Amino acid sequence: MDSREDRRHSVGDDDQRNRFARDRDRILYSSAFHRLSGVTQIVRAGEEDIFHTRQQHSIKVAQIGRRLAEHLLSSDEGDAHKDKIDPEVVEAACLAHDLGHPPFGHAGEAVLDDLVQNKGKNSDTGVGEPDGFEGNAQTFRILTKLSVRHEDVNGLNLTRATLAAVLKYPWMRNLDDKNKKKKWSAYKTEEADFDFARKSYSHEDKTVEAGLMDWADDIAYSVHDLEDFHRCNAIPWHIIFHDEGMSELVKNTLSTWHNSPPGAEKTLENAIKTIKNLFDVYGKILREPYVGSRKQRQWLRDLTSTLISRYLNAISLEGDEPKLKIAPLQEAEVLLLKQITRDYIFTNPALVAQQEGQAKLIKDLFNIIYDKCEINSFPRFLPQRLNYLWELSKENNICKDPKARFAADCIASLTENEVIGLHSRLFGSTSGSVLHPIVR
Repeated sequence: MDSREDRRHSVGDDDQRNRFARDRDRILYSSAFHRLSGVTQIVRAGEEDIFHTRQQHSIKVAQIGRRLAEHLLSSDEGDAHKDKIDPEVVEAACLAHDLGHPPFGHAGEAVLDDLVQNKGKNSDTGVGEPDGFEGNAQTFRILTKLSVRHEDVNGLNLTRATLAAVLKYPWMRNLDDKNKKKKWSAYKTEEADFDFARKSYSHEDKTVEAGLMDWADDIAYSVHDLEDFHRCNAIPWHIIFHDEGMSELVKNTLSTWHNSPPGAEKTLENAIKTIKNLFDVYGKILREPYVGSRKQRQWLRDLTSTLISRYLNAISLEGDEPKLKIAPLQEAEVLLLKQITRDYIFTNPALVAQQEGQAKLIKDLFNIIYDKCEINSFPRFLPQRLNYLWELSKENNICKDPKARFAADCIASLTENEVIGLHSRLFGSTSGSVLHPIVR
């Protein structure tokens, strides 16, 4: 049987760390992880210090993920499956889970997916790249191909277990399957690495470690983003916890619950009552404007700690080939908390207008990179740092439209400030200085 500790390529020497710890450290020190400090969580990176960046979010996801793994291992079920759960693997996957997140969040992701699929169809090639763009698949591409670590091997050369734990949607895109059309975790260009990661699995379920990464992401997203916007006085709790507000929240959450289980509506109704009871303990903090007083900060920290502890304890294992089980009530609570952000933050006209402008930046930059690509060279206005991406996009002739994949790889390698700066210079809104490279 192939070992969880196997790496696809035999390069480098082991040291005092175990192989999974080395995976975790390679991701933490990668350029791709450093980039996340300049990438949107919900609000544009750098807009206000109060908001989480994508990097801060990933660090907290990693902490929660490690605690989840440790909690499982301390249980009777976890003790029997120590060979399938390792806190280092879970933490590594959590640190990596958003590496492929493009500039400007999901708005940037949607624009890139459309462009990669359709740009070639509108050019003289008439082909297009059907794999499109997806943040999770881009993460896997970064880990296995785009990251720079060894001289003769692309990517970080991670272990089989860590690569499998990153696969939140362990399949490739299938436009004929509604469950595989919008979310997938690998492009055809990384099929060999995908097969290596999933060699021991005959099913399409994510691994327990991938499930822990996914649940840690949901916990951090649902709790920490609400904390950010509560500090901004942007969440109308008095509306949310009114009878009509709770009914509306349940209805909206049900409509976005993918493959919801039987009885989902009743579970959500029970969950919103539980959330209200939990929040009622902190009624005063919700009723008064947040000004950052010591008492308000202490209450808010206590609330977030209570919620995270509640969701940490909502997991268990079931089956001989273990599957992660999340208590239905707590799963519904997290879905409701995430829906609050969708209903009351994503609909903010200022944010929507900002995202429209950000989408235009991505589209303009993609088009000029694509159009300036020549048969044997990448655009001369791009820095050397992105040069090697051109060769990788043409590798093995797997890409139907290498120019589209190259343009997407370039943009997904940039911070938001780099996108803005490069766009400004290329489209003449600012000339800048020839002594100041936008992308280093």
